[in-house]
Amino acid sequence: MQYWYFLTALTLISALMVVLSKNPIHSVLYLVFTFFCISGHYVLLNAQFLMAVNIIVYAGAIMVLFLFVIMMLDLRRNAPESKSTLTKIAGVVTGGTLLVIFIAGTKNMSLGEVGNSYNSQTGMVENLGQLLYKGYLLPFELVSILFFVAMVGAVMLGKREAGERNF
Repeated sequence: MQYWYFLTALTLISALMVVLSKNPIHSVLYLVFTFFCISGHYVLLNAQFLMAVNIIVYAGAIMVLFLFVIMMLDLRRNAPESKSTLTKIAGVVTGGTLLVIFIAGTKNMSLGEVGNSYNSQTGMVENLGQLLYKGYLLPFELVSILFFVAMVGAVMLGKREAGERNF
């Protein structure tokens, strides 16, 4: 249980550093570290498949893409303006509201020990596939159609001719 608290503290600190970091490259590196900490939580929850997917997809592919985009931008020329006090107050109110909702939603949760119903195969690929293809087949197929439509839309927007009108 002490590993969980240590990993949670590391995750929260690195996520806070993502937001507070002034340099966008440092922010992306903190985000990669946050994803690795979340993968550690997956290991503690016995979900090795989700851990591997999280590292490969998020920490690997997406964060490398973010890092390349940030490095290609001219950050000195496109520097953001300072935010007004109204924007800062709105951010604090929104964050505080989300914190209250989070605390209210988790106040009755128990972090107790696992009982006799422990199954070492819970997070494995075979059980995940059985659950997806039997219990949640319709939502799984709807999400695949949604991803297909998004992919076709991205290709269509990317292949726009020079004289076409922008949407």
